[in-house]
Amino acid sequence: MRRAVIAFTAFLGGLVFLLAVPAQASTADCQGLRGTLKLQGQPVNGAKIAVTTESGQPVKEVTSNTQGTWDVQVDKPGKYKVTLDVSSLPKNAEVRGGNNVRTLTVFEGNCSAVLFALQPKGAPGQQQADTGGETTFWEQAAQLTFEGLNLGLIIALAALGLSLIYGTTGLTNFAHGELVTLGAILAYAFNVGFGLHLIPAALIAVVLAGILGYFQDRFFWGQLRRRGTGTIAMMIISIGVALLLRYVFLIFFGGQNEAYAQYTAQPGIEVGPITAAPKNFVAMGIELVVLVIVGLALLRTRTGKAARAVADNPALAASSGINVDRVIRIIWTAGGAIAGLAGIMLGLSQSLKYTMGQDVLLLIFAGVTLGGLGTAFGALVGSLVVGLFVQVSTLWVPPELKSVGALVVLIIVLLIRPQGILGRRERIG
Repeated sequence: MRRAVIAFTAFLGGLVFLLAVPAQASTADCQGLRGTLKLQGQPVNGAKIAVTTESGQPVKEVTSNTQGTWDVQVDKPGKYKVTLDVSSLPKNAEVRGGNNVRTLTVFEGNCSAVLFALQPKGAPGQQQADTGGETTFWEQAAQLTFEGLNLGLIIALAALGLSLIYGTTGLTNFAHGELVTLGAILAYAFNVGFGLHLIPAALIAVVLAGILGYFQDRFFWGQLRRRGTGTIAMMIISIGVALLLRYVFLIFFGGQNEAYAQYTAQPGIEVGPITAAPKNFVAMGIELVVLVIVGLALLRTRTGKAARAVADNPALAASSGINVDRVIRIIWTAGGAIAGLAGIMLGLSQSLKYTMGQDVLLLIFAGVTLGGLGTAFGALVGSLVVGLFVQVSTLWVPPELKSVGALVVLIIVLLIRPQGILGRRERIG
């Protein structure tokens, strides 16, 4: 019991430290206002934003870029009024709630985030004919459900590798989010830096992410295991690895938001009450195919059965003739490749930045823990639940609080079923 309390405390402390440090670093050289405009996951380009002082003195007017981001630096701290010109938005977009003015306080040496939640307008004449508002509500629910499935599948790809690594080694790898970022940045380097089309660039990035996953275990984590390093010590080491990789990405990639050369801005297509870019449907298909292939490989192939045996009992698996180190390296290779693919898919649905893996790390851990630590199919189920709840909950809560709702669901489920949805109850003592 005492060891469990120590492990849980270290886990929470590491997660808080890991998520808090980069946030401070990212705002160190900023004093002003910034934001990102998106409509159904797609960046809004060319929207006009005017910033004035609280008394109405003009400060600056800017327009959002191709990634939907905008930034205004101010000379001195104080209260500022931000106005979004709704006439510059796409014809099918409107501000949720109708309020296009925000008043925020800028503190010395800090940037304040300005949130304008955009949503599609109702069909022509529909709002006038609607008597109870139920049609609009269910259309929004259908749209958010689709977006939740899209997010859940991306989280599931990232969580799958994390869960498999934990199942075979017992390592809670806080650097797994950086493997997600690595895949996105590698694809960006080949796509924008070397001029390759995104599809071959993504394939090369996935292969390289898998190779780097192999070497990461071969020359680092495997050496620590052979030296008898405990799982808590390795977990703390993974926090340092995460911070190191994150700032390496910052040095070589920069702190700005970027986008791929292809498939950045696509017109949406309507499928019933759902409107989404074609790339979202293709990405979801790819994610489903990869998840099914990995699931079948775990169930049907010899290596998959060996991986499950190692996850159940490494000592017994070794005594039965299974090369445990070889199986773990295969898992690390597959986990790195799948995490890299998750990063590419995440980069398609939003802009690329050096903290993109860290931004979803909390949701990845929530999906893995909710589904059951160490279970591949549990990671899938838990991630889908998290993704759906995060998006659909914005029907009732502000979008900036949507991740909090996922953690509430996680706490409730773990209070009722501590081993997770598909986890197995273990006997202690």
